[in-house]
Amino acid sequence: GPNRLPEPAPRGPWVRLAGQFRNVLVQVLIVAGVVTAALGHPVDAAVILAVLAINAVVGMVQEGRAEQAMAGLRNLLAPRATVLRDGRRRTVAGADLVPGDLVLLEPGDLVPADLRLVSAQALSLQEAVLTGESVPVDKDPAPVAAAAPLGDRQGMLWSGTRVMQGTGRGLVTATGSATELGRIGGLVAAVEPLTTPLVRRMDRFAALLARAILLVSALILAWGLYRGQSFDDLFLAVVGLAVAAIPEGLPAVMTIALAVGAQAMARRHAIVRRLPAIEAVGAVQVICTDKTGTLTLNDMAVAAGTTPAGDFGVAPDGAVAGGGDLGPLARAAALCNDAELHDGPDGPRVEGDPLEGALLAFARQAAPGAGQGWTRRATVPFDSRSRRMEVLVQSPEGRLLRLVKGAPEAVLPLAPGAAAWLDRARALAARGLRVLALAEAEAPEGAPGPWRVLGLVGLMDPPRSEAVAAVAQVRAAGIAVKMITGDHALTAQAIAAAAGLARPDRVLTGAELDTMSDDDLARAVLDTDVFARTAPEHKMRLIAALQGHGLSVAMTGDGVNDAPALKAADVGIAMGRRGSEAAKDASDLVLADDNFASLAAAVREGRRVADNLRKVIVFTLATSMGEALTLAVALVFGLSLPVTAVQILWINLVTEVTLGLALAFDPPGRGAMTRPPRPPGAPVLTRGLVWHAGLVSLLFLALVFGLYAEALARGLTVPAARTLALNALALLEILHLLFIRNLNGDPPDGPIRAAPVVWGMIGAVLAAQAAITWAPPLQAVFGTAALGWVDLGRLAVAGAAFLAVLAAERAVRHRLLG
Repeated sequence: GPNRLPEPAPRGPWVRLAGQFRNVLVQVLIVAGVVTAALGHPVDAAVILAVLAINAVVGMVQEGRAEQAMAGLRNLLAPRATVLRDGRRRTVAGADLVPGDLVLLEPGDLVPADLRLVSAQALSLQEAVLTGESVPVDKDPAPVAAAAPLGDRQGMLWSGTRVMQGTGRGLVTATGSATELGRIGGLVAAVEPLTTPLVRRMDRFAALLARAILLVSALILAWGLYRGQSFDDLFLAVVGLAVAAIPEGLPAVMTIALAVGAQAMARRHAIVRRLPAIEAVGAVQVICTDKTGTLTLNDMAVAAGTTPAGDFGVAPDGAVAGGGDLGPLARAAALCNDAELHDGPDGPRVEGDPLEGALLAFARQAAPGAGQGWTRRATVPFDSRSRRMEVLVQSPEGRLLRLVKGAPEAVLPLAPGAAAWLDRARALAARGLRVLALAEAEAPEGAPGPWRVLGLVGLMDPPRSEAVAAVAQVRAAGIAVKMITGDHALTAQAIAAAAGLARPDRVLTGAELDTMSDDDLARAVLDTDVFARTAPEHKMRLIAALQGHGLSVAMTGDGVNDAPALKAADVGIAMGRRGSEAAKDASDLVLADDNFASLAAAVREGRRVADNLRKVIVFTLATSMGEALTLAVALVFGLSLPVTAVQILWINLVTEVTLGLALAFDPPGRGAMTRPPRPPGAPVLTRGLVWHAGLVSLLFLALVFGLYAEALARGLTVPAARTLALNALALLEILHLLFIRNLNGDPPDGPIRAAPVVWGMIGAVLAAQAAITWAPPLQAVFGTAALGWVDLGRLAVAGAAFLAVLAAERAVRHRLLG
């Protein structure tokens, strides 16, 4: 079977359905329905319970879809493994591993199955998940005693542990539930909790509001009884008031909006690992990004270089000209290398590091057959601190050579004449090339010879055209972009200028950062957009410096050493293709294509979700307050209710929730990426929005009561007048929905060209209102009566007046409060 731990059984529909009735408000309404039936109002009780049942079924279905969406996103992040099959290096899904596979491991990798170690170079693993031991464990292929405890079996690698340093190869001995992790229960991936800080805040707000409304309802009930009103009718009216005032559907709609946003981000190659990231990414003020593969194509190719015999150039088709005898340089490029080139229908495909793949392609063109027959005897793997890789190789005749490749600053000082070579390296880097130095030394047993420089190669990784446009887009949105790379300062400067960063001319290197105090760095970080020759540790200091200015920071990373920085950032972003499992685990967001344009799309989507959440909150609170105020005024002053309890229940649990859900699918506003980000601590409801909600509730009260009173004055029956008031509530909510879409003054598509789902929801509400108004069976249930053309005309006039007042209010609000 597949190499997976058994997952817990998903919650069935009946379990999800039962969960819908844990809400205190729903339980109160169930009690209210039972009491209503006991008072001799079976139709009203049946409607209350039927609407609650419909609401529960809708919630159950939406919750199931949200869980399926998050499960699908987890599948996109399923671990992968690098294996040797048929003598060729391949990357496969972790679930496809079988016993006998030979797995290649590098720093940051998650061990995908239980492995018997075959070879290792300075290999150590973090095994705390199994042993509880926090110190990394050194690994060695040597055998141990059969009775050795789990933590002492140095020749075994366990599924779920992580490579901290070094490299190794191991044979798969157990997969899935047969692994040690599977036998002790393991870590089973649970469904990502569908909640965020904003949703939790709104849950608490709704609970407080519910208690306040229940208290007010109890006081109004006592006041009505004191005035001598019938308990039966008064109780039904108070139930309607409670239902109208409490926005019980708000948390569900907000959660659905977040799940919709997560799916939309995944379609744009930005996979959300934690739902709170959707809120945070829309408020990002600074993006600290890698260069290679994020701003650039990550499709390296040798473009130029130099040898002791002179300079050489490489044409776009790979042809090499100049440089004298390139055989020794090509041999070093091919042998001091862990990548492989696989020929396919679309040309050579690199398996491994793209930079090493480019060196293989160069060696194939410069000296076909270079390195054939040589075997590797030992390896010192590349390390971010030493910035070089070294191998010991042997020819078929027994000749031993040490080969080294790496950053010029790390390789050239090993050999004589370093200063002149460094000048030539700077000249190549000034052209925007990634420069590597290669050297060799004879290595007879026991007497290693001196190093000699074989040459320099300059590799080009041009900026992505879509990344250049994305940088311009996020800068127009008020977001600063800072590039952090391990490349040479001159190379970083050239790429920064081509990518369109604001200040590409000023560059700070890792060495300069090490000499700066925290205060000096805090001053410099705002004026510098390019950081070169940096180690992962520098990212932590840069994050702290930017956050010290109160800025919200997004940080990208791909290595195991980037994990602390990804955790410390407000939004940690890992690379999906070249990112280590450690970086992905620490991140909030994973870019499946390692593309900066996908990050820009995620920012746009985050702003869309944040805007839609604000719209949903304001829409729901304003309409709920309007409905509740209408009933409360009638009850306090002993007036005839313009709508009955059953009718208000219909409006609140069917119409309002349906329309609010439409806002979750609203596309981003036209100005979403032209306005500055909202401050991270900004309140959801500003003074202007509170003012707007209060005005809407007063307009609901005035227009609904006005239409009801005018209908009675014209001689309409009470059922007909109430039907007019009921449809007025529905119409005002529809118009408020269209108005609230333009909350920030930048409509997504304009009210007329709204998103299809908006018009779909509006159409459903209008159809439902038509049925409740003109269908005789529903008239009997809800106490409604048919309306004529004159009544519909009055509704149109009231709607026009409502929109006119709201438009004037928005103009005043923008002028006075912003």
